[in-house]
Amino acid sequence: MAAGEEDRSAAESEQEPAVEEPRSFKDLGVTDVLCEACDQLGWKVPTKIQIEAIPVALQGRDIIGLAETGSGKTGAFALPILQALLETPQRLFALVLTPTRELAFQISEQFEALGSSIGVQSTVIVGGIDTMSQSLALAKKPHVIIATPGRLVDHLENTKGFNLRALKFLVMDEADRILNMDFETEVDKILKVIPRDRKTFLFSATMTKKVQKLQRAALKNPVKCAVSSKYQTVEKLQQYYIFIPSKFKDSYLVYILNELAGNSFMIFCSTCNNTQRTALLLRNLGFTAIPLHGQMSQNKRLGSLNKFKAKARSILLATDVASRGLDIPHVDVVINFDIPTHSKDYIHRVGRTARAGRSGKSITFVTQYDVELFQRIEHLIGKKLPAFPMQEEEVMMLTERVAEAQRFARMELREQGEKKRSRNDDDDTEEAIGVRNKVAGGKKKKRKA
Repeated sequence: MAAGEEDRSAAESEQEPAVEEPRSFKDLGVTDVLCEACDQLGWKVPTKIQIEAIPVALQGRDIIGLAETGSGKTGAFALPILQALLETPQRLFALVLTPTRELAFQISEQFEALGSSIGVQSTVIVGGIDTMSQSLALAKKPHVIIATPGRLVDHLENTKGFNLRALKFLVMDEADRILNMDFETEVDKILKVIPRDRKTFLFSATMTKKVQKLQRAALKNPVKCAVSSKYQTVEKLQQYYIFIPSKFKDSYLVYILNELAGNSFMIFCSTCNNTQRTALLLRNLGFTAIPLHGQMSQNKRLGSLNKFKAKARSILLATDVASRGLDIPHVDVVINFDIPTHSKDYIHRVGRTARAGRSGKSITFVTQYDVELFQRIEHLIGKKLPAFPMQEEEVMMLTERVAEAQRFARMELREQGEKKRSRNDDDDTEEAIGVRNKVAGGKKKKRKA
């Protein structure tokens, strides 16, 4: 019942005039040294989820946080954990579970940045990286472990001397996705070997039945901090669609990249193979495009991400591995080249742009085969999207050049597949642009897919 009352009071407090809202991290109860760290990171004012969650977390309560993507969730759980660590310093203090490797590295970066002045050490434990070096890192007993569930269970079962019996904080970030990826048994195993007497923060973009079940199993009388109860996309995001014949998709993509030149783009494809093919196609046409997908090795995935973050490349082509959690601050335009089959993924994809109060655009390609999926998306977000203004004849003028680039991309994919079979893959994901430089190990993998 107490949780219900808290829900109500949270809802009431949202309706109070904005004057009453805390204006700084200090007002939320964050200690001076961490306020300075926030300032250095350029976090001037707390986001809605931080305003809701931080004071409650500092009181020592369990939290279930429902917040849209790009809402500042990492700060909402990292600051209370670091403040508690300052009060009672201890090794193996907190564990953060995340669904993807990239998100784990990103959360680790934020912990290190916020905790640099107080000497916080964190370790990332994810698949795709040598277990031996991870065991050595765990032996040093970092303060914070950020892990994907599978690899963490592996260490709990096989790494001598490693346990989490002293753990004080457990965070499950993107809990809905952890459970959707069938990590339930791993999460159960982890819950069995960590202390019952701990603080638990569960963050999720959506409240599914699985998440409710996990909440009952893992949290004690939690306070619900909901920033948006219905699915919504950020206000400053301009969303468009274009209705096109399936066979001219590539030409329309090239047209839009030319029209909006000077922006940075994230282009979402449905398969690893299509991500790779489209990246090659665009490079053959002179665009600086790089792929990011699940069949690339961990180093290559991070390499692609870092090149894009550092603005060395302006176009990142990705599967849904990158649709959630990744904070890439400067994405101007999101293109749904392949429409997502799950409507909720649309929200996560377009959430890569218009983050932290900035504006952004999203354009969704709708072919004759996608009409029903598109209608579902419009129904979910509760709005009809306008068509993106296009000059059809200009698009048609591109078809010849695009057809030639498609042919080169197919040849390149085939060659990479053959090269991949004949030797081990150790190329960088994309060393260069153009058909002459046939690199891209990740692409080869896709070819096999």
